[in-house]
Amino acid sequence: MGGQPFSAAEFADIYGKVPRLTVEVVCSTSDGYVLTRRAIKPCKGQWHLPGGTVYFGEHLRDAVVRVARDELGVTVRVGRFLGYIEYPHMLRDGYRGWPVGMAFEAKPTSDVLVGDAQSDEIGRFRAVPPGTLREHGMFLEQLFAKEAVAG
Repeated sequence: MGGQPFSAAEFADIYGKVPRLTVEVVCSTSDGYVLTRRAIKPCKGQWHLPGGTVYFGEHLRDAVVRVARDELGVTVRVGRFLGYIEYPHMLRDGYRGWPVGMAFEAKPTSDVLVGDAQSDEIGRFRAVPPGTLREHGMFLEQLFAKEAVAG
């Protein structure tokens, strides 16, 4: 599947009325978890997990592979489902829509990460950096706490 399946106007119309299913790529490397800093709205300037809309007829794991390729320039091996993330701030901050992200573990097959136009920086972190999208920060804090208990 290539590109958006409908126009920006159709996207806004549809997702202004129903939840939008997304995937979140929780990409871990030996140097930490991969976050990108948004270069575009919404959430411009904030660190966040790479993610995107699941297209109609697209399997969740295929969406994870597509988003990792498009936003990080890497192929990934998709691991376990880690949980979901809701975005109540989107409505509070005046955006139309309510994304619900399904977060999956992902292991890149390469150490070379290449961003796209949606981000102006890629970072690898072992702790949540300042300026992280609030819902992603909370999700990652819980993930780090679970890893600390398990490790």
